[in-house]
Amino acid sequence: MNETALFELKANLKDLKLSAMSRELDTSLRQAKDNGMGYEDLLIDLTRLEIASRAANRLKRRIREARFPLLKPLETFDLSAVPELDIRMFRELVTCEYIREHRNVIFLGKSGTGKTHMATALGLEACKNNYRTRFVTCYGLVNELIEAREERDLQRLLKRYSRYDLLILDELGYIPFSKEGAELLFQVLAERYEKGSVMITGNLGFADWTRIFGDQAMTAALLDRLTHKAKIINCKWESYRLKQSLADQQSTKGDE
Repeated sequence: MNETALFELKANLKDLKLSAMSRELDTSLRQAKDNGMGYEDLLIDLTRLEIASRAANRLKRRIREARFPLLKPLETFDLSAVPELDIRMFRELVTCEYIREHRNVIFLGKSGTGKTHMATALGLEACKNNYRTRFVTCYGLVNELIEAREERDLQRLLKRYSRYDLLILDELGYIPFSKEGAELLFQVLAERYEKGSVMITGNLGFADWTRIFGDQAMTAALLDRLTHKAKIINCKWESYRLKQSLADQQSTKGDE
């Protein structure tokens, strides 16, 4: 291919927003020439590069939008350390079918049992499947909602949170809410009922949620919506973090 034709081809690819094909064109042409590759195979390779590039960029965008505090993929969670976990149910969650069905997931258990780790890992799987995901602590969300109301920007914020395919609310129950905060959080969750999935991690059983939200009637209404067709995982095992720390210590000793 002469330089004039190559220049025009690159310009056309950029105009068509095929940036990966434009970027890899020189290398692909050189490899095609060296390997005696035909035009059909060359085009297939270039389109594969474009598709892979777009998928990678889309995943980066989804993860950035989710705002995970730490990236903890599925591979970093040791399922053998929590033998009481229903592995079949957990693997079903990895498929993201619950998001397609607008179902909720609730992890309940004391601190250190891996609830946030599992929620983060499942959130990353949702991002990989191109679902809009948002991770936020319950306390952080409540503060955000109160500030938005004070600035008369609440409706815009509520609309933004309604658009996520998966909303992950971490650490429910660690800090009680004010009456205003509880009402605003209820509004977010009620708005998502059967429209988008919610994943919650908390340290209190359902019977104690009135301590968080204050109002018994509102708590009952919220539980009715959240638990409807939900996947509920009771993390009754010993501290996952403690087990990991002990395992790491044993590994270090074995290396000495």
